[in-house]
Amino acid sequence: MVIVGLTGSIGMGKSTAARMLRQMGVPVYDADAAVHALQAPDGAALPAIEAAFPGVVKGGVLDRQALGARVFGDKEALRKLEAIVHPLVAQRQRAFLRRAARGGVPLVVLDIPLLFEGRGERRVDATMVVTAPVFLQRRRVLARPGMTTEKLAGILRQQVPDRTKRRLATVIIPTGLGLAPTRAALAKAVTALKRRPGRCWPPHPWREKFTAKLARARRI
Repeated sequence: MVIVGLTGSIGMGKSTAARMLRQMGVPVYDADAAVHALQAPDGAALPAIEAAFPGVVKGGVLDRQALGARVFGDKEALRKLEAIVHPLVAQRQRAFLRRAARGGVPLVVLDIPLLFEGRGERRVDATMVVTAPVFLQRRRVLARPGMTTEKLAGILRQQVPDRTKRRLATVIIPTGLGLAPTRAALAKAVTALKRRPGRCWPPHPWREKFTAKLARARRI
């Protein structure tokens, strides 16, 4: 089974690409959706989050603004939050991969916004980067409710630059030409990527042990 990491900077069209891939019958794991589910009312991550940041969970519901205020600009607090959430997201991701492998799926996609930032490219067989011209990226992002040029600049500072992502990519998907060209580029990429050897699944036993050990260390 070939595992493909899908990523792209904010406003580049990653969500649209993921939706198109699902429409093509490609299983897509959404890391952001997993995080939201874990932090939803009575989500699996809430007890640990409340223990680490007392007062941010009220009546089984996470106060996202309160949590954001606790971790914003505080690297230690952010690492503490990541140490809670990331192992749970990874656990769900492995379950997704196991189900796909049992079903004989030839190719799956992991939709991971910060793929290169977290060195996730080492855990996939290929990477797919969506990209668009900067002027179009800015137009898309600034059209979002509550978004400002200052917020956009802050988000971009935390992300690997688009030009670097394109240099590291196995496949580049341009999204600035319209939906039909984007869909055609994705279909062509999927056909080509299915021919690649899948080396990341099933995982080697030593890798599973190392991942579990790392997750435990991050909780300390």
